[in-house]
Order: sequence, then C-alpha cells, then structure tokens
Amino acid sequence: MNIIGRLTRDAEVCTLKNEKQVVNFSIAVNENYRNKQGERVELTEYFDCSYWISPNVAKILTKGTLVELSGRVSARVWIGKDGQPKAGLNFHTSNIKLHGSSRRTETVQAPAQAKSNKEAEQAKEDDLPF
Repeated sequence: MNIIGRLTRDAEVCTLKNEKQVVNFSIAVNENYRNKQGERVELTEYFDCSYWISPNVAKILTKGTLVELSGRVSARVWIGKDGQPKAGLNFHTSNIKLHGSSRRTETVQAPAQAKSNKEAEQAKEDDLPF
C-alpha cells in the first residue's frame, strides 16, 4: 500500500530493549471530494508510522516534509486514560520517498550548499595549469 502525506512532527529514533532501533513519526493524509450536494468535503487521516531499516533517515524526516510511504497498514485499539475506547492507524513503512521538504529543512541546507559551492569553485581555481 502507498500513502502520501506530510509529517506532523519530527521523527524520533527509539532504542528497544534488544538494542534494535526504530524511527517513529506521524503523517497526515488529506483527501478532498465533493459530496452529492456538491459541497466540498475535506478529510484528514493520521497515521503513526514506524521504519525499522535505518535510523539515519530520522535526520531528514522533519515536520512538514511531504513523503510517499510504501508498506502495510494495521489498526490498533486501546482503552484511554479516561476509560474510553480509542483507535488508531499504524503504518509499517518499508520504503520512504521524499517529495518535498519542510521550509526549516530547506533553510538549514541552503547555507551548507552555498559553502560547498564556494569550496568547489576554489578547487577548480587551484587545478588551473598556469
């Protein structure tokens, strides 16, 4: 199954008792359609996601990033602290594809990229044969 949505918070790496690490994050998936009366209806579904393959991916999964996820979905049910039944959707992610980054990520990467461009230009100048 594939879903596309935006991260609702920065990803977190959790270490389990057996020393395995999992990246936990959540995304919001938006759907828009018109009902029989012609009114526009907007629905948002929230998924709690887990990614077990590499904890390094957490660095790029920041709030607001648009991602496409492949994996499987499961439902979970529990009794809340208030004694009422609760339900949620889990998405066990096997593949993550970035479609866009949050503004915060773009501003963090821009200065580093500018610096590397200057270094590349200096390296080119140093390689001149005269």
